Amino acid sequence: MSRLHVVSGKGGTGKTTVAAALALALATEGRRTLLVEVEGRQGIAQLFETEALPYEERKIAVGPASEGASPWASPRTEAAGEASRGGGGRRAGGEVHALAIDAERALLDYLQMFYKLGSAGRALKKLGAIDFATTIAPGLRDVLLTGKACEAVRRKDKSGKFVYDAVVMDAPPTGRITRFLNVNDEVAGLAKIGPIHNQAQAVMRVLKSPETAVHLVTLLEEMPVQETADGVAELRAAGIPVGGIVINMTRPALLDNGDLDSAARGARTGVAKALSQAGLGGARRGGLADRLIDPLLEQAREHAERVELERAEYAELTAIGLPTHELELLPEGVDLAGLYRLARDLRKQGPI
Repeated sequence: MSRLHVVSGKGGTGKTTVAAALALALATEGRRTLLVEVEGRQGIAQLFETEALPYEERKIAVGPASEGASPWASPRTEAAGEASRGGGGRRAGGEVHALAIDAERALLDYLQMFYKLGSAGRALKKLGAIDFATTIAPGLRDVLLTGKACEAVRRKDKSGKFVYDAVVMDAPPTGRITRFLNVNDEVAGLAKIGPIHNQAQAVMRVLKSPETAVHLVTLLEEMPVQETADGVAELRAAGIPVGGIVINMTRPALLDNGDLDSAARGARTGVAKALSQAGLGGARRGGLADRLIDPLLEQAREHAERVELERAEYAELTAIGLPTHELELLPEGVDLAGLYRLARDLRKQGPI
């Protein structure tokens, strides 16, 4: 079975960006990754600067070439890859495919797969029954979305090999991720026998297997960190494997600890002299250098307060006991080049 990476996070933390970067990071050394979108926002298409994704799997990118072994490779796949390559060296990137899952189309697939209702299913769609079913029963919609992703995880080609080495799902926000992933368990309990029961159980076998990991994206801010901690607790209680935490949009500390302490105290000593030495006027009282001190100290105090708060939130995250990765804030925004940059950063930090 392929490995399933589910990426969730509080709204505004950049979970779609992280999911896309992870898919790129995994698509190395000839590996194939499928990036799945389930919320209908076409965020993946925007990130990869391509047209809107249809309900079909489409190649959208090539993973970056890499040096040495992949940090996500299992011993079996790494040995097989090494044998086929004949040794080390620079290795070509793999492929990233993408799929935007549409609940209506997924239901038609489901009806055809389990009930052979191809033409009848299309007739139901024309009558509006499919749209009615997926709208009136949101739990059914989640079953279809997770089921389609898990089908891609289990799918094999004619030679018996898995079609994808990894599937990355850009999942719903942390606040509803546990219910979204666990809905098949509820369905399996309601439908005791038959295709629905069997399908729901098959999906849960994937979602609760060691080959699945839910990664949570957060910022070093109080609300996202608290939601991350709550999400981890809920996932663990439901028996769904949790992978790691990705701290997104981190910013470097501009001052060392000594300067941060001075900034927090609002110390003026030596600041005017340093400004004067930098050519910003004399250090005398009322001079240009002296007039710059207060605005600079205010900015420094704000920076020191932010760093202190971020350190406290970071301590909260590490106390959860999961692997953590950090991705820097890209001031100019995330374009395609920035996405590859984030993917390289993820690879350098090792497996989530």
